[in-house]
Amino acid sequence: MTLLQPIITIPTLALLLILCGYIGVPLWLWSLFAATALWVFKVPIWGWVLFSILVLIFNIPQLRRVLVTSAIVKSIKALKLLPTISDTEEAAIKAGTLWIEGEFFSGKPNFKRINSESYPQLNPEIQAFLDGPVEQVCRMTTDWDIHCRKDLPPEVWDYLKQQRFFGMMIPKEYGGLGFSNLAYSAVMTKLASRSFTHTATVGVTNSLGPAKLLLHYGTQTQKDYYLPRLARGEEIPCFALTEPHAGSDAASITSNGVVFKGADDKLYLRLNWRKRFITLGTIATLLGLAFRLRDPDNLLGKGEDVGISCALIPTDIPGVVLGQRHDPMGVPFYNSPTEGHDVIVPIKQIIGGIEQAGQGWKMLMQCLAAGRGISFPATCTGIAKLVARVTGAHAVVRKQFGLSIGRFEGIEEPLARIGGLTYLMDAARLYTCGAVDQGEKPSVISAIAKYNFTELSRQIINDGMDILGGAGICRGQRNLLANIYMAAPIPITVEGANILTRTMIIFGQGVIRAHPYVYQEIEALNQSNLEAFDRAFWNHFGLIVRNFFRSILLSVSRGYLAASPVNGSTAKYYRKLAWASATFAFLTDMALISFGGTLKRREKLTGRFADILSWMYLGVATLRRFEAQGRKPEDLPFVNWAMQYAFAQIQQAIMGIFRNMFGLGLRELVTWWWRLNPIGVPPSDQLGSKIARSLQTLGSQRDKLTTGIYIPSDTSEALGRLEQAFLLSSQAEPIIKKIKLASSTGKLPKGRWEQLFEKAVEVGVISVEEAKLVREAESARNDAIQVDAFSLDEYQQGGKLSDRLTREPMVV
Repeated sequence: MTLLQPIITIPTLALLLILCGYIGVPLWLWSLFAATALWVFKVPIWGWVLFSILVLIFNIPQLRRVLVTSAIVKSIKALKLLPTISDTEEAAIKAGTLWIEGEFFSGKPNFKRINSESYPQLNPEIQAFLDGPVEQVCRMTTDWDIHCRKDLPPEVWDYLKQQRFFGMMIPKEYGGLGFSNLAYSAVMTKLASRSFTHTATVGVTNSLGPAKLLLHYGTQTQKDYYLPRLARGEEIPCFALTEPHAGSDAASITSNGVVFKGADDKLYLRLNWRKRFITLGTIATLLGLAFRLRDPDNLLGKGEDVGISCALIPTDIPGVVLGQRHDPMGVPFYNSPTEGHDVIVPIKQIIGGIEQAGQGWKMLMQCLAAGRGISFPATCTGIAKLVARVTGAHAVVRKQFGLSIGRFEGIEEPLARIGGLTYLMDAARLYTCGAVDQGEKPSVISAIAKYNFTELSRQIINDGMDILGGAGICRGQRNLLANIYMAAPIPITVEGANILTRTMIIFGQGVIRAHPYVYQEIEALNQSNLEAFDRAFWNHFGLIVRNFFRSILLSVSRGYLAASPVNGSTAKYYRKLAWASATFAFLTDMALISFGGTLKRREKLTGRFADILSWMYLGVATLRRFEAQGRKPEDLPFVNWAMQYAFAQIQQAIMGIFRNMFGLGLRELVTWWWRLNPIGVPPSDQLGSKIARSLQTLGSQRDKLTTGIYIPSDTSEALGRLEQAFLLSSQAEPIIKKIKLASSTGKLPKGRWEQLFEKAVEVGVISVEEAKLVREAESARNDAIQVDAFSLDEYQQGGKLSDRLTREPMVV
């Protein structure tokens, strides 16, 4: 060892420390490193004796458990450092499967695994359904017609039933279409671009409701009877969960059912309920009901308090009260209260029969684990694509100060957000669908998708309304955004209100579900399993040490110490995601240590952790799309914008955690460093301009971004009219430039091009054909920017469209 003395110096020792910490070496290697340090610092013999004792204690599990871990267990229990989990929370946490969200909590994501996950494409059968029945049902009515009727037209209801729209997710053997989640998502995306009422009506019959619960938990008799009727639309289903005093806290429902034996010696349920916000409730023929089941005489053999259960209730039996409806933001889909007073049904109406009595909460959580990530993300993506299509065209067609308004930077800024976020949302929609179709039920990812898609679509709609200005606020058949603007708060509130989803579900449940060791530790403590706790705890401790070193070194190197699974322009984003993950994982453990079991009540902090986790997922989905679609250079502006925006959100969330979790001295130090060395800043103006121009340019990029939505060819419809004006205006623009150039070079007199138009034809600056095209473009543009107007009588009668239109363009 004397010969090695000059080699192992203090700087070398420090380098070894950093290397061991960054890699995350096992305990025995840390022991070897410590021995080397003692030798370098020439520790006396008594120090070696003490060190040897500690090495034996910590490296021999039996000794460690008795002498160290048992004391740690007592301290954790006394200080309540780990969160307690109620039965309903446990059911929610255990619902579904763990997918790639665990990679982010590890602090060292496996990007090869992430990029190997499915990124699906539509098959010809589904594309034919989209081009056929979906196209047709969109063509049959307009959003304004639905708004005026306060309902879908009868022929649309009939067509939806005839074409099995209400049975898309029901297998073919039961008369349904047997669609995948990807296919269902594609249909919902297209329907959403036509009307929110379409998606609300079709969505509830295919997502969380009787059909899905029957498929997963129903008896064979229940499936054979109800599923064909649901698929054909002979039964209109609804599902009743929410109550006046049980909204986000759905497990606190008071609706109840009591088991009793009838005069015929058979078992029945006596049900009483009061529910609200039930989509399709007013017209439902089959009501799925969540209620608390009591069995005073233990007739089921499950005790008196059986628990939350789900049952199928025909709505035409005595005691069922329907007929009223809510008015959710004026959007005319059926949503209503319902009551039940001493409703009697056979015990066989429990979904899954007696065997599934008391399992209702687990059923609902398991269905939501996947369903949350499909329906609303598809709806919101369809809306985002529609807004992108509308605003891009409007920004070209609408002119002020002699220029298309899309030429102004003030318009470019929201256009860039619309385009960049739409690209990101479609990427995450498809990536999530791929996971669910592969059998995953990713509860945390589904919550991320539901929350972020609904929030981002609201932001996109707001940006769209700002761009349209007066044309956006005057309702009528020409207005393409007002109704979806009014509908935007609706998906925010359902399937877990967004405030709850962000602050309690994404991270609050995610940290327990997806962290490599926390749930193992909780279970081991609850089971008093010292051996299992010892194993999980010390692995957890090693993870904290590794992520401490990784977070610092990746921050100092700006991620360049991390490996990337790809080369080229996107490699830096994988490295930054590794940096973000290490920081997120380390801060997560610091929060667990600092706040223990009270962390879930620190909702401002958990919301920020949820933001980091969300944007890491949205980021990897964006990168996965880029890889899956062949790394096309024309897509890079969208990828770059989306990734830079994602990292800017991560930076903001991390700074918020630093400012509110650490003490004054440490807080000032880390916030200073992260301001000096941010993980992300907002996309540049130049990059935003590229996105905005893409939305305003005819061609494949605009079409690819908005693929899958309904675009009418009929120019008497609002979007068809706008598209025609956009096409002609784009074709006319080079001709108009000729006139302007001729004016600036002296071939034509000075003046506005409109005043020089006839002269330009006379002197040959433009041809007769070109002049005709410009006239057509100007006529189409003038028509496209008009807004609806109503007589007083028409307005008071609910807005029946007048043939008279406001001919003076409204100022944007």
